[in-house]
Parts: sequence; structure tokens; C-alpha cells
Amino acid sequence: METHDKILTIPLEGVHSEHCALIVDDVLAKTEGVLSHKVELNNHQAKIDVDSKQFKLGQLTKNIRDLGYDVTTVKKSFPVEGMTCASCAVSVESILSFEEGVISSSVNYANATATVEYVPGIAKLENFKKAIQSIGYDLIIGESENQEAEIEERQNEQFTLLKKRTIAAALFTLPVFVIGMFFMEMPYANWIMWAFSTPVLFWFGKNFFINAWKQAKHRKANMDTLVALSTGIAYLFSVFNTLNPDFWYSRGLHAHVYFEAATVVVTFILLGKVLEERAKGNTASAIKKLMGLQPKTVTRLNQEGNQEEVKISNVVLGDVLLAKPGEKIAVDGKVISGTSFVDESMISGEPVPIAKSVDDSVFAGTINQKGSLQYTAEKIGAETLLSQIIQMVQNAQGSKAPVQKLVDKIAGIFVPIVLVISLLTLLAWIILGGENGLTHGLLTMVAVLVIACPCALGLATPTAIMVGVGKGAEKGILIKDAESLELAQKIDTVIFDKTGTLTEGKPSVVASLWKEENKKNAAVLFSIEQQSEHPLAEAVVKNYSGVTPLLVSDFESMTGFGVKAKVEGQSYFVGNKRLLDENNIATDGYYTEFIAKHSELAHTLLYFSDSDKVLAVIAVADQIKESSIEAIAQLKEQGIEVIMLTGDNEQTAASVAKTVGLNRYKAGILPEDKLSFVKTLQSEGKVVAMVGDGINDSAALAQANVSIAMGKGSDIAMDVAHMTIISSDLLKVPQAIKLSRQTVATIKQNLFWAFIYNIIGIPIAAGILYPINGFLLNPMIAGAAMAMSSVSVVSNSLRLKFKKLQ
Repeated sequence: METHDKILTIPLEGVHSEHCALIVDDVLAKTEGVLSHKVELNNHQAKIDVDSKQFKLGQLTKNIRDLGYDVTTVKKSFPVEGMTCASCAVSVESILSFEEGVISSSVNYANATATVEYVPGIAKLENFKKAIQSIGYDLIIGESENQEAEIEERQNEQFTLLKKRTIAAALFTLPVFVIGMFFMEMPYANWIMWAFSTPVLFWFGKNFFINAWKQAKHRKANMDTLVALSTGIAYLFSVFNTLNPDFWYSRGLHAHVYFEAATVVVTFILLGKVLEERAKGNTASAIKKLMGLQPKTVTRLNQEGNQEEVKISNVVLGDVLLAKPGEKIAVDGKVISGTSFVDESMISGEPVPIAKSVDDSVFAGTINQKGSLQYTAEKIGAETLLSQIIQMVQNAQGSKAPVQKLVDKIAGIFVPIVLVISLLTLLAWIILGGENGLTHGLLTMVAVLVIACPCALGLATPTAIMVGVGKGAEKGILIKDAESLELAQKIDTVIFDKTGTLTEGKPSVVASLWKEENKKNAAVLFSIEQQSEHPLAEAVVKNYSGVTPLLVSDFESMTGFGVKAKVEGQSYFVGNKRLLDENNIATDGYYTEFIAKHSELAHTLLYFSDSDKVLAVIAVADQIKESSIEAIAQLKEQGIEVIMLTGDNEQTAASVAKTVGLNRYKAGILPEDKLSFVKTLQSEGKVVAMVGDGINDSAALAQANVSIAMGKGSDIAMDVAHMTIISSDLLKVPQAIKLSRQTVATIKQNLFWAFIYNIIGIPIAAGILYPINGFLLNPMIAGAAMAMSSVSVVSNSLRLKFKKLQ
């Protein structure tokens, strides 16, 4: 028996003990196609001898991941050139999935990219490229500093060439069409049409035939196959009738030619490709806008303090950079000198410029307004927020929604089915069509081949996803993948964390009542609190930062009470009611109403007094975000139940819930309780969205059907989340759900029209109406309809850009 042995080295992650190694060893033993194996704990790898005919690396990887370990892989996107329809994308995806070392592959026809997850060391990119080239396409695997620009330039060149070929084809087609439709009886009509149609098919339309042949060599078929067969058959039939008209005349039949049908079909399909490519370019406009935010050069200050203009690629961490008025911030950094306002709308979606001064963070791609800023480079290249946003948007636009999997299966068998239908159409006409059966059969077979359009099916979902994800990015809503965008429209329950999500996440002064407010008393309070490290003191300092500080002596912090100190020889106290009681300082009736009101609202009360009397009572609270109340109201209008979870006490939770308009909340719960609560709702059949910002929310975020993180929250929350609201504006949450609903509605519209077009168009092209009213669809009309079907689907997706989310 023939064997196909191959030794592979599988890099492992998370295998740190003999126990782990034994578990992985057991997985290897049970994996089909593994002939022998050894887990090398020191090298964190497994060496396996496999039967390459039976072994599936993807299945082994899944088995290892199911146990909580991992195989070290790389996930990368590559531009694909030469795809002309959804069947092409299926072919490329299939070829890549069988390459050695590949875990999974996904090809997006709309943005012409292949995303491949592979094991480095086993997989070879050169082999990917050769495999794709063998079926008539190309994979761009090389990387250069200006790769994006180079690819765009090449695409522009190809688009320009396509336009030139389309114009030339139209000029040559025009006389063929005029003669074929109006002057068939003129001398040498067939010979003139033959002369003009030959370059249309075999020069301007040569790619259809070249690509069809490459597909045929691998027993595959795509849209090029349909076009090449339909126009080629019409052309050859016409040539035969031009050279041998007596063959038909001797049988009492007319020697019809269909040069005009063949040339018009080629021209219309080329025109459709021009319109489709232009429309597809518009679907990726969000990415182009984001990429356009990245400056190419930046002003750097050298060690002598002199300015020098350098390429952005030459900036290193710690460099001091200068942003002049009107210039873009080059990298992520921290301001060390200057003040200005920075327009961050392109990243956060917020229109109001943000004031920046020393120690404030600035982000690549944002625009400095009036002042000059000096800042140090803290994140460069792929580490900047803008680069990460671009990468996330690209990944999301390249990902596939669940509905696309069904469409891909249909696209994969679509062309072979159409070929069978066209042959059956020809046979039916020959058998049942009488004396004109063969000519009518050829005509209808050509019409069936021409009108069938896998392109519309292939573009229906990805174009809508690309526009939806791009629109989200422009509005400050980062969507991680197409699946979450599709699922969000089903959300019926939204859970909000309280601190940092519904609230600002840091205490601030919300109200104060002074018995005798003057500059000196305010300065005393500010000066004492400036000495304290307590978060409540920080809120007071921020609130009274405009005063001139005074000299403080004998400062003493009393845990659980507050602080006391002397200013200008006078003793002062700042703290809670217990601090006053300890020092026998009474609170008179002047403050009673204020204290009662803010106690009911669960605000923290700070008392400021001298040795004899209370000077002021200050209410401090974690303020509710301005957008919280309106966001919750909008979600309720959409028919969504809203719940708040918090680890805070019952009184505070009740106060916040009442303020934002919530009837349902849970207080005093731990992170694991949040996770359990999400699971409970899901067990009741709810589709749950979790909105949070902190590490304590990460488990619940991971469990939720759709997780939404606040951009100003923790990195781990954003890593886990399916969506990220960059600005932390909660109004983006109902907008994200509305965007999902709009996108899914567009996908459904696109798929409906794509399916209906083929379901109705193919039978009409086959001549189903002929017995009823004598109607036969002209292949020229079929070609125009096919071209416009793809354009209409992409145009419908582009309508998403102009729909309102508010």
C-alpha cells in the first residue's frame, strides 16, 4: 500500500508542564493521519509523522484549542488579483485551504483579499502564490514600505486598461450592431461584421477566454467560462454560416449570424465591470479616508533643538516631534510643551476639538488646530491607535457574515448548474423546436449562459458589510468582524456596567453649599486637598483649581475620617461627618436640606470646617455621562430591555438607575456574578449585549452575544469586545444596533434581487415564454441585464452610507 509520510513540526502555546504534554500527546494519538508523534516540552513543539493524504492540520488545531492550548499560527491578509466573480473567490479559497500548513482561508471578492491562517515553518508563502497563479489569479505576498500605494497604483492601471478596452470594444461593436439590426441584406454584411467582431472577442475580450481556459485545466468554471462559451459559440456558429451558407439554404433554412449578439455581450459585460469596479472602490472609501489620515513626514526636534523634516518611518520611540497649526499629529504621544485644540473627529466621531496641554495624550491622524505642540513619540507604526483602527476595519471588512457561507456554497456550484441548464435548453429546442430548433436552441443557450450572474450573489453580502463597517468606523464605532455586525440587529437585551460606562468613572464635585464663600476659604480648601492622595480630594482640587494656593502646615491624614491641617495658624478639617463629631464641630440647620437632598441621591458629602463651625458642605459623585439618559431612552424606543449591573452599594445603584431611567438593576455584584447573569439571560433565549469598560467586565463581555467596550476603558475589555466605542459616548450603542439593522436589511435586499434575477432571468432566457407569446430573449439584452445586476447590488449597498443613525 502506498504511503505519503511527512514529518511536521507543530509549535505549541500553553504547554508548560508534563501534565499538559500528556494531554496534547493524547490528542495527537487520536488524530486521523498521525502515524507517530512526540511532544517536546522544552522546545514547546510537537514533532509528528503524518500520512499527508489523511492528515488535516486544521482539525488537529481545533482539537488542541478545544482543550485550552494552542498552535502558534499567523493570520494574514493578501491582495488577490484577477478575480472576476464570486466563483473565482470560492476557487481561490478552496485552493488555499488545501495548501500545506494552512489552518483556514477566507476570500472576500468585494475587497479582493484572501485572509489565511497558517503555521509558520510549515506553510510557505511562495507555494500559496504558485497555487493561485496556476488557476489564473495572483496573490501579492511581498511586503514593501509603500505596498498599499503600489497595489492601488496597479489597480488604477488595470482599471484604466479596462476602460480603454471597453471604449475600443464599443467602437468596434457599433458597426456590427447597426449592420446586424438594420442592414443585414447589404453586400458583404456578414464578412464586415466578422472582421469587426473578431478583435472584440479575441483582443478586447481575450481575458474571458484566457481565464476560462485556465479554469478548465483545473476542472473548474467561473463567470469567464460562461462568457467565453456563450460568445464563442455565437461567434463560431456565425463564422460557419458566413463560410457555408448553402448548408442551411439547401435545407430550406436561413443562415443566421449572431456576430452582433457576441460583440454586444462582450461590450456590455466589460462596461458592467467598469461600473462595478468604480462602485466597489466607493465601498472601501472609509479605509481610504483612514489611511489618508497618516502623514508621510513629520517635523522632529534634534538634540540641539533644531527642526528637521523626516519620514514617518524614521521616527523612533522617545523622539520629540512638533505639530504646527493645521498639521496632523504623526504618531501617538504625550504633550511636553504648548497648548492647542486638536480635532479628533476622524477617530472618535466627536465633532468638538479637544483642548490639549502638557501631559495630555495625542493620537496619530488627528489635526492640530491653532497652537503648536511638542510631544514625545510613545507609539509608532502599527502600534498607534490609528493603525490599529485601520487594521481592525480591514479585518472586519474582509471577514464573512454567517449568511455568506450559504452564498459561497451556492456560488461554488452555480456555474456548473448553469452549464447543465444551457445544454438542456439546447437539447430541448433541437428536439421540440421544429425547423428552427437548432438556431433557436443556440440562441437560447447563449442567452442562458450570458444572463446567469454569480457576481451579484458574490457581491450581495461583502459589499454591504464593507460599507457598514466603514460607516461605523467613520462614526467612531469599531466593529471587529462581520458576524457581530450581523448579530447585533437581533439584540433584545442590553446590559450596562455602571462605573465608567453609564458614569464618568471618576468622582467630581456635583454641588456645594457655602455659608461664607470667599477666595480665601476656597484657597484654604484647595491647598489642604492638594496635599491629599484620596480620589475625593482630587475631585475637589480639580473643581477649585483656579485659586492661588496657600502654605499648609501640620497636615495629617486620618484614615476613614478625612484630613486636618493648619493654614496661617488656623486649624481646618476636611472629611466626613464622623470627623466633625470627633472634633465636636456641629452642623447647623443651614445645611440640613442640602445634606438630605444629596444623601438621598447617594452622593458622598465632604464637610469643610475650621475649629468652630462648618464652612461648606460639598457633594461629590461619579457623575452620570451626558449621553447615558438619551442612549437608554433610544434603546427602549427600539424595543430593547436595558439592565444595569454594578459592584456598588444598593443606595448608589438605585439613585443612578432612577436618574438614567432604568427599572431593572443589580447592585453589589462581583465579576463572576456578571458572567452568571449574562448566562442566565441567554438561557431564557435572550440575545444579550454587554457594555463595559473595565477588567472586571471582561468575562461578561466574552460571554455576551455581542460585547461593546468603551474606548477609554481597559485594553483587555477592548480585546474581548466585538465592538469598541472610541469616544465612550453611549449614544453610539443604539447607533451601532441601528447600523446592524440597516446593514442586514441591505444584505437581504441584495440577496433577494440577486436570487430573483437568476430565478426569473434564466427560464426567460431559456425560452419559457416562447410557447405563450413567441418571446425569445436576445443575448444582447441578457448581457446588459447581467452587467447591471452586479452594479445594482453594489449601488444598493452604497445607499447605506447616506442612511441616518440618529
